[in-house]
Amino acid sequence: MSLFTRNSADLPGVHGDVRDGSRLDRALRRAREGDILAIDAPDLSHDLAKRIVEAKPAAVINASRFTTGAVPNFGPQLLVDSGVELVEDAGPELFDKLRDGRRARLDEGKLYYGDRRVAAGTPVTMAELTASFEEARTGLVDRMEALSGNLVEFAAAESPLYVDGLGIPDLDIGLRGRKAVLVGPGEGHRRTLERLKHFIREYEPVLIGVDAGADTLVDLDHTPDLIIGDPQGIAAETLRCGARVVLPADPDGHATGLERIQDLNIGCVTFPALSDSAMDLALVFAAHHGAEMIVAVGAPLDVETVFAAADAPGTPSALLSRLKAGPRLVDGEVVADLYRVDGTGFGVAWAVLAVLIAVAVILAIAGTNGDGSVTENLIDTWNSIALWFQGLFRR
Repeated sequence: MSLFTRNSADLPGVHGDVRDGSRLDRALRRAREGDILAIDAPDLSHDLAKRIVEAKPAAVINASRFTTGAVPNFGPQLLVDSGVELVEDAGPELFDKLRDGRRARLDEGKLYYGDRRVAAGTPVTMAELTASFEEARTGLVDRMEALSGNLVEFAAAESPLYVDGLGIPDLDIGLRGRKAVLVGPGEGHRRTLERLKHFIREYEPVLIGVDAGADTLVDLDHTPDLIIGDPQGIAAETLRCGARVVLPADPDGHATGLERIQDLNIGCVTFPALSDSAMDLALVFAAHHGAEMIVAVGAPLDVETVFAAADAPGTPSALLSRLKAGPRLVDGEVVADLYRVDGTGFGVAWAVLAVLIAVAVILAIAGTNGDGSVTENLIDTWNSIALWFQGLFRR
């Protein structure tokens, strides 16, 4: 043991190897008992906390807050109950100076390599976590009450649209009975679209670009069949790609960006609705026109998001549009996972080995089936196969 390590060990705080949790699954696989785990997990869930407890770290330092107040979550309490020291709100710069596996010390919310501070956050106690949980639960009840009223009001006003499709543009882009891919500009949408290339190649779905998601389609050499969104945020080259263009409009018919469309001399139709979300309107459009499967890219919606934004004006539209799509709606990441090939496993190696064995067997049989040398027998076999194929086309 070096003098530096001995001196560091005498300093106060939690000592352990740092695990860089910016790639959390990998970090948890490599973690050992007593490590200091660095993560970025706002509103840490109970399931994630259980996985962390199984890794037995001595401390967890979070770039975000363990409880933001958006949802009441039990995850942080589980960690504290398991004897894990918690530090939160270290900021996105937490990972800038981390070196995975390096010995470090966590003391009073500060992370050190030796005597050099590399990150700092706020220590968290059980009392603070309990107070935050109760505050979040009270806030959630208030937001859900607001959502209830907003949803009733929105559904009453927009029922003709969602039930009978009144106001939905009557554009025939071949949706009925086909798959559709809707690409919005949400976080990670470009990567998801790239991963969907095999799905798109196989099924040739109808491609619908939503807002700036249309630009991503064109950037990745796809041609959208339909563009829905504010043209002020979409490139002129994309708007001129030949796709039909739909402009979201207010119930009175006013559509933002209509002047831009007119300046570009492009035809369009308007879609009047209370919702100002182009993705919600695209979902309703695809469902109404009979798409058999709707793959949504860049528009995830889960219960945590709904809880956090329950009182937001757009939440009723987000919920009803997805209910309108129903079981036909699938997240793009799920579809992309079906086409994923695990190159780290043995599947590809076994497939290659099987092909090589088959070729070797064929060569062995063909090379020994005849009176000549192996080379002559292979040539005779090849000629026989070629003549057999020629005979097929002459019939």
